Amino acid sequence: MSESILNALMRLFAVFATVQDENVSETGKNIVTSFLLRYLNKEDVIEEYIGLFHDYHDFYRREAASPVEDTGFQTSSLDAENISRICIQIRKELNSNERIIVLFRLIEFVYEDKLITDLEREFVKIVGEAFSIKGDELDNALLFIEEGKEHLIREDYTVVVQSEIPISIEELEGDWIDKNRPEQEYPNHILLKKGLQGEVFILHFKSLNGMVMKYVGPDILTIDGNLLDTSKVYFFGSGSIIRGSGFGAIYYTEVASRFLQSSEGIRITVNAEDIEFRFLNSDNGIRRFSFSEDSGQLIGIMGGSGVGKSTLLMLLSGQLPLTNGKISINNYDLHRDTFKLKGIIGFVPQDDLLFEDLTVYQNLYYNARLCFGYYSEFQLQEVVSTVMNELDLFEIKDLKVGTPLNKLISGGQRKRLNIALELMREPSILFIDEPTSGLSSMDAENVIRLLKEQTAKGKLVIANIHQPNSNIFKMLDKLWVLDKGGFPVYSGNPIDAILYFKKLSSFAEATEVECGSCGHVNPDQILEIVEAKLVDEEGKYSLERKISPETWYEHYQQNIAPEVTMKETKKILPSSLFRIPDMTVQFKVFFIRNLLSKISNRQYILINLLEAPVLAFVLAYFTKYMPGNEYIFSENKNLPAYLFMSVIVAIFIGMIVSAEEIIKDRKVLHREAFLNLSWFSYLNSKLLYLFALSAVQMLLYVLVGNWILEIKGMTLTYWLVLFSTAACANMLGLNISSGMDSRVNIYIIIPLILIPQLLLSGVTVKFDDLHKSLTSKVHVPFIGDLMISRWSFETLAVDQAKSNRFDKNFYAFDQMSSESRFKTSFLIPRLINKLEECNRNLGVEGDQELLRNNLELLSNEVEKLGSHEDLFEFEYLSKLNINDFYVEYSTELEDWLAYIRFYYMDLSRDASQRKEQAYTRLVDSLSSDAVFEMRQKYHNDQLFDQVTNRLEVEKILEVKNRLIQKSDPIYIIPESNLGRAHFYAPFKLFNNQLTDTKWFNITMLWGFSFVLYLALLLNLLRRIINFMNSFRLRKKS
Repeated sequence: MSESILNALMRLFAVFATVQDENVSETGKNIVTSFLLRYLNKEDVIEEYIGLFHDYHDFYRREAASPVEDTGFQTSSLDAENISRICIQIRKELNSNERIIVLFRLIEFVYEDKLITDLEREFVKIVGEAFSIKGDELDNALLFIEEGKEHLIREDYTVVVQSEIPISIEELEGDWIDKNRPEQEYPNHILLKKGLQGEVFILHFKSLNGMVMKYVGPDILTIDGNLLDTSKVYFFGSGSIIRGSGFGAIYYTEVASRFLQSSEGIRITVNAEDIEFRFLNSDNGIRRFSFSEDSGQLIGIMGGSGVGKSTLLMLLSGQLPLTNGKISINNYDLHRDTFKLKGIIGFVPQDDLLFEDLTVYQNLYYNARLCFGYYSEFQLQEVVSTVMNELDLFEIKDLKVGTPLNKLISGGQRKRLNIALELMREPSILFIDEPTSGLSSMDAENVIRLLKEQTAKGKLVIANIHQPNSNIFKMLDKLWVLDKGGFPVYSGNPIDAILYFKKLSSFAEATEVECGSCGHVNPDQILEIVEAKLVDEEGKYSLERKISPETWYEHYQQNIAPEVTMKETKKILPSSLFRIPDMTVQFKVFFIRNLLSKISNRQYILINLLEAPVLAFVLAYFTKYMPGNEYIFSENKNLPAYLFMSVIVAIFIGMIVSAEEIIKDRKVLHREAFLNLSWFSYLNSKLLYLFALSAVQMLLYVLVGNWILEIKGMTLTYWLVLFSTAACANMLGLNISSGMDSRVNIYIIIPLILIPQLLLSGVTVKFDDLHKSLTSKVHVPFIGDLMISRWSFETLAVDQAKSNRFDKNFYAFDQMSSESRFKTSFLIPRLINKLEECNRNLGVEGDQELLRNNLELLSNEVEKLGSHEDLFEFEYLSKLNINDFYVEYSTELEDWLAYIRFYYMDLSRDASQRKEQAYTRLVDSLSSDAVFEMRQKYHNDQLFDQVTNRLEVEKILEVKNRLIQKSDPIYIIPESNLGRAHFYAPFKLFNNQLTDTKWFNITMLWGFSFVLYLALLLNLLRRIINFMNSFRLRKKS
């Protein structure tokens, strides 16, 4: 008997003696002493508690010295109010089980003389009500103590264990009669144990979920290894076993199930028939295993590391497919009837499923919103408050969860919060992986006690248990033991497991399972026996086991498996409150939950809001080139470098902020996928947040950078381009986050993406200077078109060069001049040279291959020149081939080229005149100085040189019998109708429509984002990686 119980009893005995208003006579002392002798066997301890009794009695007599008003129950000493107050003080020191024990010891004390007076009965009533035991339960307790009155207790409060009652009618004898005699039916509260002499009475306290027992009969019985005294009432708790020589054992589980059967609600039965599982290309998994278990049980799974405990839970919860066999829940197939079983199964993995930057309340609240789609706000808060109270989380509801390293709540509280997330939706079956791992002994017991309470509500709880202590072990209703290779080696009562393995291992004292004095057991013995090693010649333990897993499995097949029978059950399921909301509501919940999680992390917010402007300041400050004492924008030769680095910053920040978004939620996502929540809604909530964050970051970047470098009139364009770039990088980061297995892999792969963006952007290395297998002299090579940096930088450079406030006034005229200048100065002279080569190679002795190529080139270029709407075509174009070409056609072509040259010379003069007129108008409206100042503020010489390719020596290239212009790319209209173009093209041609480069490129960036979005929606990268891994495993096998 524990010290808290004995202390409480001495106080109550002293109060009772004070109520009777008598001095503690020798007779009274003898009654207390005789009571203590029944439970204690040390004289010095008995004397100590007798002294404590005297001290309490003296204290209460002094307290009751003054008279009080009548309260309905009053003696010359203490009144009911004072007695109740004292009992409430005592109650605060006792748990529910100890209250039951104290109450019964008190009743035994007052029943020492085999009579309970009205005064004693009233006193017991006051104590019982203070202990929250009242009404029928208190009356039952009094009847249970009084001899011969046990049968007066209502059947729904008691279970009577007895031997089979013989049928009292004359019957015919014979084998046929014995085989076909109908089975006698007994009421639910009768539990039959063949061979039991007498009766075992078990009383249930529903309010406190506890049981007591007493035995009436001649047999010698033990409870938890201790001899039963027929004059005593014993507490019958989790793991308790009553044993006798003639009938075997009475288990707590089979008694508790009787009370569950009598309660309301649909019972759950899980049948697993010959289930097996094998990992791909491996012998590991779960070997053939069958069981049939009802609700109202706490089943523990034990085994060494790597035996398949977690795998078994994944199988039973439907997260892994069976290789063989079938699992059914109330006759519904686990894998075929998943929709009908929705909400029935709950799963709590070993790892946390918590949002560490949210409070305890917020974690529960947003989980409730995703589980109860039709609940009102009041109902949601009521559900959250209920589960917080049940799991003792209310006091910490406003605390942030924190990380396992930066703990703000304890490990036990984290575990209870994880369990609360599942218990909230009231699943009928709960699977929990390692609920006690990493917890202190006390926290572990509290968690298992919590799970045990759930079984009292009719739930079936199956949990992996790692190194349970005695108290945890005895709370289990059933134990499964797995050995290496996934072999099941035991299924049955936990206490009997120790006995089972001891007997099979031929232990000398195999029947000694529990400590005789304290009733504790040593669960570690099970694995010590199962995994026992042989000793080598040197006396050291070898790697070889005494008994192999296969041998243990054979014992299991012989001794345990044949006794497993599938229970019959009705094909009906309990109703579930679990209803997931529609995708729109899920999207809102995901977004708000994610936003609150981010906002609560001040360091995260501070870094993300300051990172972009700080980088903008650093880049702009160091690239603010000043040749003199005064900064002039037009003379800043670092502007192209700044623009390029701005693009890289947008890509980098966009990937960094998104690269961990999914992988850090992966454990939660696994659970939410188990609940069939929407992946589509989750992704869109992430995208909305990331796009909003990127928009703010790029706006801050542009405002700071443009302010320092005095870039005017381009804020919206810069922001739009950099935001589109960052958004595309967000999609890249999310795909990486979804596909990679660890954060380390993510930060390894980011440089592999970023470096090609640097190299293949067309800035650090010109596209024409790439390896010949990659480059294309006509337009940007395909690999360059795959780089988002190419589209982003080109947009910024081209729009800054041609759409700034100064240059946009003259762009159209400069484009006409450029075209005319190229035609007259480079193209037509080169065509005349080619024509002269053709003339020289006419005839048998000429270079026919060169002639053929030159004529093809002339044909291509002449056809292109003649397609201009203001020019007429060359009449003898069809004769420009090696078979039809003659000298007279050469003369005609020279004249035609001269005509074309004159046309473009006139066009050039016209463009120059119109530009001069535009300039004059600008000067007239502003002034000459103002126009000059405008040029200095808006036009940049270095950027203009870059987009016009001014430093390029070769202005024209011959590629595949075509002449390609390399000068002034910003003025060249591309020819491809598919949108492909040279670098710095001012427009893109697609489907015969010319589109400004800015809008076309921005569209391309969002097109990339959309493709990446589809890949993310399909989880394509993850699937490819999984396929490659499985392919590699198949190849190895």
